[in-house]
Amino acid sequence: MTIVEAVILGAVEGITEFLPVSSTGHLTILEKLFGHTIDDPDITAFTVIIQSGAVLATILFLRHDIARVVPAFFRGLFDKGLRDHPDFKFGWAVLLGSMPIVFAALLFKDQIETTLRSLWFVAGALILWSGVMAFADHAATQVRHEKDVTWKDTIVIGVVQCMALIPGISRSGATMSAGLLRDFDRVTVTKLSFFLSIPALTGASLLQGIGEADRIANGVGWVNTAVATVVSFVVAYASVNWLLKFVAKHSYSIFIYYRLALGTLLLVLLATNTIEAK
Repeated sequence: MTIVEAVILGAVEGITEFLPVSSTGHLTILEKLFGHTIDDPDITAFTVIIQSGAVLATILFLRHDIARVVPAFFRGLFDKGLRDHPDFKFGWAVLLGSMPIVFAALLFKDQIETTLRSLWFVAGALILWSGVMAFADHAATQVRHEKDVTWKDTIVIGVVQCMALIPGISRSGATMSAGLLRDFDRVTVTKLSFFLSIPALTGASLLQGIGEADRIANGVGWVNTAVATVVSFVVAYASVNWLLKFVAKHSYSIFIYYRLALGTLLLVLLATNTIEAK
């Protein structure tokens, strides 16, 4: 991998991580176009690790919310009288909602890093999940808001988030769709998606960084991985800010159309053997 490729991949990660278009799907497609073997351990680890840049951008963007929720959560753990506070309930809900994807990722680790890396899966997921997003966007009543979030809501959203382990579905697309079907407004589901990304992506990045350190060093290289992570941080911060403003006034239609177009193009390229699935 060259530095230029690392910069491009980092920028794409930063742009797409929080948009409901699948960052992993985009990275997998680009990695293939750059000539890499997309199910090689160093490439799959690189794809996961550079997401940590987007996580840092999210933490920075949500720093005021985090500074409010985290202390309230820990105070509530040691004082039953504080457990009715909305910030404690929200923190507890986020923690519970983050657990399903951890178990699913550990349980299906081999399939995620091999079978599901096929571009056929990416194309199919891009197209099929667009239907789910369209239904959720149309059916949502948006009558519930951030103060109404409960642990039951985040468990449901967290379970649906597990679908994003299939490249092409999109973690944000999965959580936003589930949130809309729980009748939350678009800004709330978008912020909730941001919160749920922090433990999920941080844990995945740490596991890959520790477990595949030697393969990364001997493959894509830690310099390229670090460069891509820094770029993803810078670009993701701008992306997060833009997305919250966008969803406050618009539906997800533009993302649905984009997913359908990209998925269809990818199917055509695969069917005509213009590119290989792996």
